[in-house]
Amino acid sequence: MAFARTCSVALVGVDGVVVEVQADLEPGVAAFSLVGLPDKALSEARDRVRAAITNSGESWPQRKLTVGLSPASVPKSGSGFDLAVACAVLAAAERLPPAAIADLLIIGELGLDGRVRPVRGVLPSVLAAAEAGYRHVVVAEQTAAEAALVPGVSVLGIRSLRQLIALLTDQPVPEEPPDPVAGRPDALLSGLLLPGAAVRRGAADPEFGPDLADVAGQYEARQALEIAAAGGHHLYLKGPPGAGKTMLAERLPGLLPALTQREALEVTAVHSVAGLLPPGRPLVDTPPYCAPHHSTTMPAIVGGGSGLPRPGAVSLAHRGVLFLDEAPEFPVRVLDALRQPLESGEVVIARSAGSLRLPARFLLCLAANPCPCGRYSRRGEGCDCTPAMVSRYQGRLSGPLLDRVDLRVQVDPVTKAELLDRDSSAESTAVVAGRVRVARERAAARYEGTPWQTNSQVPGRELRSRWRPDAGALADAEREMERGMLTARGLDRVLRVAWTVADLAGRDAPGRTELRTALVLRRGFPTGLPMQGPTRPPT
Repeated sequence: MAFARTCSVALVGVDGVVVEVQADLEPGVAAFSLVGLPDKALSEARDRVRAAITNSGESWPQRKLTVGLSPASVPKSGSGFDLAVACAVLAAAERLPPAAIADLLIIGELGLDGRVRPVRGVLPSVLAAAEAGYRHVVVAEQTAAEAALVPGVSVLGIRSLRQLIALLTDQPVPEEPPDPVAGRPDALLSGLLLPGAAVRRGAADPEFGPDLADVAGQYEARQALEIAAAGGHHLYLKGPPGAGKTMLAERLPGLLPALTQREALEVTAVHSVAGLLPPGRPLVDTPPYCAPHHSTTMPAIVGGGSGLPRPGAVSLAHRGVLFLDEAPEFPVRVLDALRQPLESGEVVIARSAGSLRLPARFLLCLAANPCPCGRYSRRGEGCDCTPAMVSRYQGRLSGPLLDRVDLRVQVDPVTKAELLDRDSSAESTAVVAGRVRVARERAAARYEGTPWQTNSQVPGRELRSRWRPDAGALADAEREMERGMLTARGLDRVLRVAWTVADLAGRDAPGRTELRTALVLRRGFPTGLPMQGPTRPPT
């Protein structure tokens, strides 16, 4: 009896589970059995591995072959186990030294000609391997840069099974052309990047990206964007068509600070699993922007699908912006499903094939027309909708959902003077992003030693006890609560916004003016309270 083993990784959402790939050869009728809860794509590895070994110049063992994937209770999917299975079979047949692959973690799909194809989810797989103590990883050459993002791991990128056999047996490594057909795109990358998901990342050249200076007028909305970016507050833009709601939302990611190394790895892991990581850019270091269409289904928003669930839009927007344009047109069930990730920063999905937890700490931006025709106003000019139609349309955004949105802004149509006589002093994205960065640094210094980094993450009890506003600052908020216009959750969110306004103004604590500004932004329409725009911190 001949036996060999190596390791690979099974992905459960964006978490990896190290799987031991065992190969056992026994005398008997030639057969190939693959056990260990494989899915359809993995079950087909029997044919791919056999053809790849034969076309690599090696002989297929004519004995009873059993390949086991342990732990057997973990569902395993995809073609990323092909290369590990091939190495285990060759080691059991004594073509490779079993000790040479015992401590390797191998990830890659095999073509019938023996070429190694890249697979999705390499970064979370290597992260799981590093946590399990593995220090040597073999992947396809195209994903070697992605795997190398994990510190403390030695990565070997190969092009074919022949090259790996030569490396493990100390033989001359054959040269494999990177592209068999000159002048054509590399077909090996076709399975690495899947289309769709409406995800956008920062422009390669910021000069050509969306700039806040392009927005005419909308000073209140620009202020709300700045506060949302500085404190991580959710935002609701309401106004008629053509007022600039989408323009404002598209410029929100540019105001967010660049991702830290830890945040970039989190975002990259999600995008790698989803098949949205572009070749040649292994690390996503800018906040993502995800804008799904209003016809998007529940699994596409929160995650799901057949078999083990896949990341949805809330996870693809992790550490970035999720923009829901025409929000009342989304199904009510889809909108209400956002309530849990808005509070916890993660989404838990349970399916018959298993449950998983996905990160979903995003900044939500909602945009909506005031009525189905879009022309409704308090004066009622030009609107053909009946009061019942207006009430029904606005009621599609439930109270519990809006209660979790900190900033609500009325976006009025741009006047002719604002559109044609452009103000040359309009601030650019870079200028506003600088103030946002300073405000976030103030908040991070205040919350040093705690699990929170932005004002939107701090529990209300801490803001009412440990970081209290100035004396008498809560007088207006208390009156709003007595009138039933402000809930307990709403008070906590008003305090968070007030701290962000204070950080932007360079104040050590929010006063009555900052609390009033937060209340106006909470209500979404003038209440007789003065608005105060954020000012530059003192230098």
